[in-house]
Amino acid sequence: MQELKSPTNRVYLTLDTDHVNRWVTVNWQGYLTKESIQAGAAAYTQALAKSGYSCVLNDTRKVLGPWDHSMDWVINIWAPQAAAAGLQYFAMITTPDSLAEGSASAFYAQLTAFQAKVLATWKRRRYGSASTRRQPLRRSLPPSAQS
Repeated sequence: MQELKSPTNRVYLTLDTDHVNRWVTVNWQGYLTKESIQAGAAAYTQALAKSGYSCVLNDTRKVLGPWDHSMDWVINIWAPQAAAAGLQYFAMITTPDSLAEGSASAFYAQLTAFQAKVLATWKRRRYGSASTRRQPLRRSLPPSAQS
C-alpha cells in the first residue's frame, strides 16, 4: 500500500494493487487541491500501468468539498493519459448529496476516454445494482468485475 501526504503531513490518498481482483484501489480523503489531485492521479496511473491491469476502484466517500477546480485537467489531460496507460474501466464510489458527488457527476458526464460508473455504495459481489446507480448507466464494467 502507498500513501500520499499533503505538505501538512495529512494523508490524502492511499492506493493498493489488488492482485486477486486485478484492479488498483484508490481511497481519497480530506480537502483536495489541484496539486494533490494531479500527484494522486499520477501515482495510481503509474501503479495501473505497472500492474498491467485495466480497472480502478476509486473511493471518494471521505473527500471533503468539491474538486471542480481540477475538472479540466482531469478530463483533458489525465483521462487520456490514464487510457494510454491501460485504464479501461473506472468505478467511482461517492457519498450521495455531497459536494464531492457533484464533482463526480460532472466528471462522469464529460468523460469519454474510458468506461466509468459512479456508485453510492460498493458491493463486491455486484458491481453496482440498479439501486446503487447515481446516474443512468451509459458505460459498464467488464463481466469479471461484476462477480
